[in-house]
Amino acid sequence: MPRIFLLEDDETLSQGIALALEGQQISVTRRGTLAQARELLLREEFDLLILDINLPDGSGLSLLRRLRQGSAVPVILLTANDLELDEVTGLEAGADDYITKPFSVAVLRARVAAQLRRGATRRKDALALGPFSFDFASMDFRRDGTAVELSKTEQRLLRVLVENRGHAVARTTLVDRVWTDGAEYVDENALSVTVKRLRGKLEADPARPEYLKTVYGIGYTWAVAP
Repeated sequence: MPRIFLLEDDETLSQGIALALEGQQISVTRRGTLAQARELLLREEFDLLILDINLPDGSGLSLLRRLRQGSAVPVILLTANDLELDEVTGLEAGADDYITKPFSVAVLRARVAAQLRRGATRRKDALALGPFSFDFASMDFRRDGTAVELSKTEQRLLRVLVENRGHAVARTTLVDRVWTDGAEYVDENALSVTVKRLRGKLEADPARPEYLKTVYGIGYTWAVAP
């Protein structure tokens, strides 16, 4: 059952939204203030967030901006403002959709269903591994919430390694799967250089890697934490 978090200070509206969605076999957790939302989101994960913008202790936009520092969870904004500037501000802050009050139950359900579908597709291409979050679909790569810029080659190498984490991947296999541009021959030194660059971007101490490790005589592996 999908889990949705709803941040809305109007209790009547909040209950109505919850009833409308729970009838679609969706679990809804509700809060009414930013402080309550922040405390809950530190402890629990959801498939979709619905955030009111105007709240008694601040703006839902501030919560959204903070979330986007380390999370790609789908977010729908609710607001009584229908100005184009407000919509643009919300989308630029990282919202996936925007619903202006008042709205119909049918519209709400349709928007929620669309974001849950997109979220399910996105999760297939997203991984959370220790201090890392890797979203290959949106090309968003982070360590401890800080964005890391990776080249296309580095992304392909990382994907092969994390999809086979805990297992050694041979150098020849990595060369074949990473360099897919049709080149007849790629010097294996290119792999060594790419590994070194990737370690420099992801490892706290590239000289003593914790994650992207060499398996001598074979190739490389993405280590699984004990």
